[in-house]
Amino acid sequence: MFKIYTRTGDKGQTSLIGGTRVPKFHPRIEAYGTIDELNSYIGLIRDHEIGTRYKEILLEIQDRLFTAESLIALDPEAEVTIKLPKIADADIILLEQEIDRMNEDLPELKSFILPGGHPIVSYCHIARCVCRRAERHTIRLAQAQPVEEKVIQYLNRLSDYLFVLARRLGKDLEANEIAWKART
Repeated sequence: MFKIYTRTGDKGQTSLIGGTRVPKFHPRIEAYGTIDELNSYIGLIRDHEIGTRYKEILLEIQDRLFTAESLIALDPEAEVTIKLPKIADADIILLEQEIDRMNEDLPELKSFILPGGHPIVSYCHIARCVCRRAERHTIRLAQAQPVEEKVIQYLNRLSDYLFVLARRLGKDLEANEIAWKART
């Protein structure tokens, strides 16, 4: 019987792809762990009553996020013989096309908007914030060790996608979009 627990992490270490043991707070673990958190929030969004097209794109995004996690979990100094999937230009282009499609009839933004208006809109904003944090962790990691450049590009575009998805779903659900008015 396969057991989910291994006990190998009981002393605060885990393995990268390639076998290198690192602390569980290692920058690679922080980066791919945050992407994993993001993936869970996207699953939460997908589990709501939203259009089929949104669900299909979110499922594709979840797949790409697992790819991003595996690329970050790879020890750049280890000799690894397994072939990992990649993030492609087409993955980034898909996000851009979806952003443009969703944005076509949204009102022009003239100020920041306050997250909220409907639970699904709020979940999209939470996912956007987690995505930005994942991007920051990944960029920080890239300052010290090699990171696949497309992963950073994908996360950057994904946060834009999640922002527009929040607005699009808000409009679809007739949620109130509240503009932020700075007190001066």
